[in-house]
Amino acid sequence: MAKGKNIKNAKEKVDRSQVYDIDGALELLKKSAFAKFDETVDISIRLGVDPRKADQMVRGAVVLPNGLGKTVRVLVFAKGEKAAEAEKAGADFVGADDLVEKIQGGWFDFDTAIASPDMMGVVGKIGRLLGPRGLMPNPKVGTVTMDVARAVNESKSGKIEYRVEKAGIVHAPVGKVSFDADKLKENILSLIDVLVKAKPSAAKGTYLKKISISSTMGAGINLDIPQIQTLVR
Repeated sequence: MAKGKNIKNAKEKVDRSQVYDIDGALELLKKSAFAKFDETVDISIRLGVDPRKADQMVRGAVVLPNGLGKTVRVLVFAKGEKAAEAEKAGADFVGADDLVEKIQGGWFDFDTAIASPDMMGVVGKIGRLLGPRGLMPNPKVGTVTMDVARAVNESKSGKIEYRVEKAGIVHAPVGKVSFDADKLKENILSLIDVLVKAKPSAAKGTYLKKISISSTMGAGINLDIPQIQTLVR
């Protein structure tokens, strides 16, 4: 019952009909967080696009300047020289057919997957397993690359992938509640800046329609979009 009461109290602190400047929103988010664990801070951004149309799809990746505050387990599909490069860069798992067999057996103890281009024939065998989990390597977000060392370093440093969903919304983690507000702010603005620059030419009208942030257990806090736009220009 205490947990339910805490959630109710946290949500009552947030006026869902109000928009907050980013500093005020982060202050409120940190004050209303109550969980005993370090909650993740998530952002939800509704874009003025129709993702059903190929020319309005928004997808990519960005390295958050202050990381995500968690250890990212990186798997790399590679052989020979590229496998050695991946291991040297700090990849947690490196292999080829052996990793495919483990994944076919139900093993998914990793957070991101990277592949050298020559391995995609092998990786394709488990595309139906990796795809639904958002783990399929893709050249559009830099996880199919010859520069596997760089990809490993970026993933370990806080690289996130974003993709607009059917309802036109992008969801992404931007850090932890324990982060300094300035670091969370920098991560948030970095992601929004990338999204603004990725605006499809076919998208018409208002592009940034709604932005809200929340902690794992907290309520959504709406951000003042005009203020955000002045900060990312």
